[in-house]
Amino acid sequence: MFGAPRRRLGERAIAVLLAAAAAFSVLVTIGIIVSLTGETLAFFADKAVSVGQFLTGAEWAPLFADPAFGIRPLVQGTLIITLIAMIVAVPLGIGTAAYLSEYASPKVRKSVKPTLELLAGVPTVVFGYFALTFFTPKILNELLGLDVAVFNGLAGGVIVGVMIIPTVASVAEDAMAAVPQGLREGAYGMGASRRQVVLRVVIPAALSGIVAAVVLGASRAVGETMIVLIAAGQVPTTSLNPLNPMETMTAFIGATGKGDVPTGSVGYKAIFAVGFTLFVITLVINLISIRFVRRYRQVYE
Repeated sequence: MFGAPRRRLGERAIAVLLAAAAAFSVLVTIGIIVSLTGETLAFFADKAVSVGQFLTGAEWAPLFADPAFGIRPLVQGTLIITLIAMIVAVPLGIGTAAYLSEYASPKVRKSVKPTLELLAGVPTVVFGYFALTFFTPKILNELLGLDVAVFNGLAGGVIVGVMIIPTVASVAEDAMAAVPQGLREGAYGMGASRRQVVLRVVIPAALSGIVAAVVLGASRAVGETMIVLIAAGQVPTTSLNPLNPMETMTAFIGATGKGDVPTGSVGYKAIFAVGFTLFVITLVINLISIRFVRRYRQVYE
């Protein structure tokens, strides 16, 4: 008699807590947008800055005596390193997911997946110094014989790709595991091999989840700071050669926001302008992925 009202009260309390958590996330996002927008508008209000120069200029030197505010070198460096990272992470991550989902025994899966996810918990500063002190001199220079600088975009991109492999693999494996077993059994009943089942049944059926895994990895690669700050260098350049040093948007924010720039200066405001640009790029990537996932999502009963 008294249990039902108590259950209803408890359910209402849980609903309120969940709504508060959702509202908190929205408020945090709004706060980020407001803080970035205010300083970004102040940045463009400065007489030394123009929107056209910021978006199309090929030189980025906001802290020099004769400043230049063309963000294209930072955007270009970010996209190059992200592209290299995705070339590394997508095939290895999806391949790992397919192995764990379709080929590995339950015993192997139980031991390999936690180990893989443990890699995601390694601090990114460790990856950065690994790229600087081992990957560049030992792998790129000595083993592959490449003439790369101490700081270079290739090392930064490859190690960022290694860092996001667990993210891509884990999310993609979850999507493949959610594919109904009946689809696999139907394909096997028609004489399909395991390879054909994976390529023609499981991956197409889990496509929306795999795309979500790839986009999540790409978003993390775009926003990575410590690896590119340590391994790729701080040289904003429009060169497309990843063997040379280059600077990303996050590397500029990390290097400049350490407290040496006077508050209110145009260099200080440039940090927020770059952050706002990075926020817009990440938002566009996520909006495209949401549209893609909704279009190709398959629902099974």
